[in-house]
Amino acid sequence: MGIELAVPAEFDGQRIDRFLVSVLAEYSRSQIQKLIADGHVEVRRGGASGRLLPAPKSNLLVHEADQITVATPEVTPSPVAAESLPLDIVYQDSDLAVLNKPAGMVIHPGAGHSSGTLVNALLHHLPDLSGIGGEKRPGIVHRLDRGTSGLMVIAKHDAAHHELARQFHDREVEKEYIALVWGVVQAGRRIDAAIGRDPANRQKMSARARHAREAVTRITRAHHMPGLTLCQVAIHTGRTHQIRVHLSAIGHPIVGDALYGGVHRRVAGDIRAVQRLNRPFLHAARLAFTHPRDQRRMQFVAPLPDDLEDVLDDLPGWPPETKTERP
Repeated sequence: MGIELAVPAEFDGQRIDRFLVSVLAEYSRSQIQKLIADGHVEVRRGGASGRLLPAPKSNLLVHEADQITVATPEVTPSPVAAESLPLDIVYQDSDLAVLNKPAGMVIHPGAGHSSGTLVNALLHHLPDLSGIGGEKRPGIVHRLDRGTSGLMVIAKHDAAHHELARQFHDREVEKEYIALVWGVVQAGRRIDAAIGRDPANRQKMSARARHAREAVTRITRAHHMPGLTLCQVAIHTGRTHQIRVHLSAIGHPIVGDALYGGVHRRVAGDIRAVQRLNRPFLHAARLAFTHPRDQRRMQFVAPLPDDLEDVLDDLPGWPPETKTERP
């Protein structure tokens, strides 16, 4: 299987790797360079009947009418086993899928989680994956913590993966969460604190780490109940544990979040329902991005799952008197 390309006049004198990246949108520059280094690219100087050049390097300069052949290697099967696990896929097409991840599901196989992960499930539910980086696997462009439920977008091939990753990097993706926190937090609160690995506990992140990266979280709406606030939270960055770390740092940890101080042994009787939680009360409720192929702006909303909704239903002051009070 190969791709035949003739170099147009406007690319005369360009490096071959830059030319190929510009015309093969499904490949990153590093992938193009690997194809060249592995001998999958041939160049005939002057056209299809021209002189075959020695195996090119990435810095070879191409010229108008050069004929370039890219032998694309077959996509290799994933070493991860496909598993028929329940999965709520709310949208999919040939480029991507949007799913509502259940709480408790780990994203990638790893130590202690060789099966039962989201990747295992996606390999079963998305048979039309065309490969990411030469391997038949889903393109994970962002993550949710194991205990967090809600919306994720998954790329089905390299081109979609690179474009979605770019949107996340350039902060063009809108992500909003619903969180129940301890205490009173006002709508409009902005938390601007860099986050890094906690030097005292490698399982945690911290807003006081020495090596930290910028992170911004905003409370966009809030509904107050006795001792608690149900918040709508928007994040402008996507650092590990960002919302959990930021809310804990301002003294309002997420209810049920044992890692960041959100589990209380003594709870007032009227809000004792929160003790039924076995995970943080955090749900990725809204996700909006631009479709990587046709540039449509897409938006998805996922309601609270039953375990969180059931806790809310047993709290005083819920539901609010008017819909506008609800995050």
